Amino acid sequence: MTRELFAKTVEEAIDSLPKEFRSRIRNVAVLVEDMPPNQQSAAQSGQQRRLLLGVFQGVPTTRKSIFDLPTGPDHIVLYQKNIEAVCSSEAEVREQIRLTVIHELGHYFGLDEDQLKDV
Repeated sequence: MTRELFAKTVEEAIDSLPKEFRSRIRNVAVLVEDMPPNQQSAAQSGQQRRLLLGVFQGVPTTRKSIFDLPTGPDHIVLYQKNIEAVCSSEAEVREQIRLTVIHELGHYFGLDEDQLKDV
């Protein structure tokens, strides 16, 4: 999948969220990168391991305070090559993008891994 189509699919995933969630998303950038900076490609590492598909970097809304100093936007990074590596079709890539966006936005809203499993 091209980077442009991948990014468009990310936008569509965000646009498909219920309005009550979309209206609460503020000052969050969503970025797309190939792979996490410290990850070797699967061919280089010679081993199969769980791949990081996305990450939220910032302060969850449940921990923000009006007294905090401005730090710039929080951001979510989706790792395109890793998402594509765990999928076998374009439809699966689109669904995995949607799930990963929802998962990382869950962290933005203050949910931890155990709470996200329940959602």
